[in-house]
Amino acid sequence: MFQSMLSSFTERVYALLRIVAGLMWSFHGMQSIFHLYYPPPPVPPPPETWSQLWFGGLIELTCGLAIAFGIFASPAAFLASGTMAVAYMQFHWKFQFDSQLLPGVNQGEPALLYAFLFLFFACKGAGKWSVDSWREKRRAQPR
Repeated sequence: MFQSMLSSFTERVYALLRIVAGLMWSFHGMQSIFHLYYPPPPVPPPPETWSQLWFGGLIELTCGLAIAFGIFASPAAFLASGTMAVAYMQFHWKFQFDSQLLPGVNQGEPALLYAFLFLFFACKGAGKWSVDSWREKRRAQPR
């Protein structure tokens, strides 16, 4: 009964999830690229231009905005998913087969959750309230 009451909101809630997740991820990219940290971190220094962390920030910023606005959302979400999978393996798990394998121990829960969330977005597409759906509607209209 409860599920049937909420099922009419599914597409709108999915759109909100896509928008919020994309914006949150793009804000993380803005922090990485433009060094917007408060309070400022003691050390390490911000990533240098053309470094792996800088490219990661660029992917976060651009793909996050593409996901949020729903423009080329599936390819952007697929790239975002792969980026977060690499981030989890390289910076959290570090290929250690001890307790570091567990996301709760290696502090990789957000990276792993984003990886699967973006994979879901890539499979489902942008949905409503997106540039992609607007373009599809325009393309379907007779001229």
